[in-house]
Amino acid sequence: IYKLMIISLVYLFSLSITYANGIKVLDADTIEYNGKKIRLKGIDAPELDQLCMNFNERLYPCGKIAADKLEELIKSFSFSEFNCKDHNLDRYGRTLSTCWIGVTNINSWLVKQGWAIAYKYYSKDYISEEQNAKKNSKGIWAGTFIEPWNWRRGTRFNSKTDNWIEKCSIKGNISTKGEKIYHVPSGRHYIQTKINSKKGEKWFCSELEALNNGWRKSKR
Repeated sequence: IYKLMIISLVYLFSLSITYANGIKVLDADTIEYNGKKIRLKGIDAPELDQLCMNFNERLYPCGKIAADKLEELIKSFSFSEFNCKDHNLDRYGRTLSTCWIGVTNINSWLVKQGWAIAYKYYSKDYISEEQNAKKNSKGIWAGTFIEPWNWRRGTRFNSKTDNWIEKCSIKGNISTKGEKIYHVPSGRHYIQTKINSKKGEKWFCSELEALNNGWRKSKR
């Protein structure tokens, strides 16, 4: 069923790059203007072709919608009100920047609206904005989603469950006491541990990723 839905979504939603006030929107966290590619610093947004799951457990093109939301924001102001503070270059040669349109911090706005998440692996910025968006079920927080960095690694929804395909095999469990504990395949409780994404439990691709997201390793 999901395969058919994906084909339909690709057909219905064009993934073409859009322009807003002379600014090229490549996806919800990457733009281009004056020939310079800008990666919005401290955030990570769904990839342009990424699918998320809404509260009814139906797939939808969250990456395209997130990019559209950014385009709408930029179009609501004049180009003269757009400016960025450049920081450094990422490994792909893009300029890492904090950008504003009018008095609105675009990086912060995307996280506040739930169309991007704080990129905690590289930055401590926008964590409170993310927590607020999650609390209020804004944007992609209204349903279930794969973190953009895991989507880029090839993680996809399992067609039979609401969990991730187990390419990333470390299980991030949340105990009845609310403690975040991850289990590796060689662990004593690994097989019996079930992941429920609705509770906030997750699959991780490495122990470092689990630690960076606030989980600790199981003692057994």
